Amino acid sequence: MIKLNELCFSVCEIVEKAANFIAEERDKFDETKIESKGLHDLVSYVDREAEKLIISQLQKLLPEAGFIAEEGTIETKGERFNWVIDPLDGTTNFIQGVPVYAVSIGLIENDAPVLGVVYEIGRKECFYAWTGGGAFLNGKQIHVSQRSEMSQVLLVTGFPFTNFDSLDKYLNLLEWCMRNTRGIRSMGSAATDMAYVASGRFDAFWESGLKPWDVAAGIVLMKEAGGIVSDFEGEENYLFGKEMIASNSFIAQLILNKLREYMK
Repeated sequence: MIKLNELCFSVCEIVEKAANFIAEERDKFDETKIESKGLHDLVSYVDREAEKLIISQLQKLLPEAGFIAEEGTIETKGERFNWVIDPLDGTTNFIQGVPVYAVSIGLIENDAPVLGVVYEIGRKECFYAWTGGGAFLNGKQIHVSQRSEMSQVLLVTGFPFTNFDSLDKYLNLLEWCMRNTRGIRSMGSAATDMAYVASGRFDAFWESGLKPWDVAAGIVLMKEAGGIVSDFEGEENYLFGKEMIASNSFIAQLILNKLREYMK
C-alpha cells in the first residue's frame, strides 16, 4: 500500500535537487540555446535536463507509474498512477532573469490528483500536499485566505500569450477587476500562482490555455489548503480542460460569475 505522506516527502527531495540544478544553470545560462515550441512558447536545455533528472528519480520511487511531462523526454502511461511534471514552469521568466519560476510535480491516481509539490526556486520555497494530509510550505501548514470583500482581495492570472480570440473579453474582465479589487498580478508561472493562492498570498487565480502539468500539483495544494477549484463552468473538468479557477471559498462563486459574464 502506497503511503502518500512518505511519497510526498521523497518527491520534495527530488524537486529540491532539480531546483538546485536549475538555479546553478541560471548563473551560466546560454541564451543561444533557447528553442521555440510555438508562439511565445520557449524551451531550453535546462528544461529538458531538469525533466530527465526528475524522471530518473521518480522511476525509482514508484516504478509502476507512468509520466505526463511537458518536454516529452519520456512517454509512458501508467495503469493506475501517472506523474505529471513541469520541470521549469516559468521558462520565459527564467530566460529573462525574472526570479519567478518553479518545479511542479503532481501525482494522479486514475486521473485524480492525489499529491502535489511546487518548488519556487527564487525564494527556495517548497509547497507540498497530499490527499487527506493538509498543505504545507517548508514544513508549516498553509491555508487559503479568509478575505471575502472584493475590495480587499488580490487576484492573479495568466495573460493570453498564444490565443488572442477572446482578448477583448479578457480586457473587459481585467477592467472590472481593476475597479473592484485590491489589484491584479501576473507572475508568469501558473504553478507559483496556485501555490500562492493556497498559502493566502493571493485570493483567487484564473487562467485559460492551461496544460495538465501547469496545474496538477496546484490542484492538490488548493484542495488541501481549503480552497475551491473549478473550470469556467463551475464543473470539475480542470485537469485536462485547459481552464481553471482557484479561489478561497468566500469569493469563488463571485469570481465564477464574473468569468461567465465577461468570457462566455
